[in-house]
Amino acid sequence: MKTFLIALLTLAVSAPALSSNEAGASVELKFQEPKKFTDIRAANGTRGKFTERVQHNFEEFFQDMASELPAGYSWNITVTDIDLAGDVDYFIGGAGNPLRVVKEIHSPAITFSHVLLDHEGEEVVSAEEKLRDMGFMQTLRSVNDSDPFRYEKQMLTDWFQKEIEPIVKDYAKMQSNVSH
Repeated sequence: MKTFLIALLTLAVSAPALSSNEAGASVELKFQEPKKFTDIRAANGTRGKFTERVQHNFEEFFQDMASELPAGYSWNITVTDIDLAGDVDYFIGGAGNPLRVVKEIHSPAITFSHVLLDHEGEEVVSAEEKLRDMGFMQTLRSVNDSDPFRYEKQMLTDWFQKEIEPIVKDYAKMQSNVSH
């Protein structure tokens, strides 16, 4: 029992150190007029619930990317459009049950603006992004990958690794040269 209490106390004391804000940048994510987005139509369920699920998943995607950024940075993002991979087909499911059918012609896309600030509030990068992954079906994926938004997540991850990570690394080098 004593060992259990010590372990519990240790976990309670260390829990704040494990929070996402300590591991990387803080994120403020806004969805501007999601009702006007190109495609976040639900294949099943209500549009409102599906929109909430989409937003929750995108919040997780951006938080995962922000965890790779230096602690103390802040990242402000406004999503202005989402076009999910695939398209909802109301006739393929039979009995009036629509399905999201993913084909190469319905590639994922997202439009957003973002500003990344360092720990002193200085701008590291700011841009309007319009991403579309026309080759989303060409990427090898695990057979067990059942994430419903895997194509959108991969598109954002690829962009982050190719565009944002190099900028942040160059900025950090520049800052270290200025301070010496």
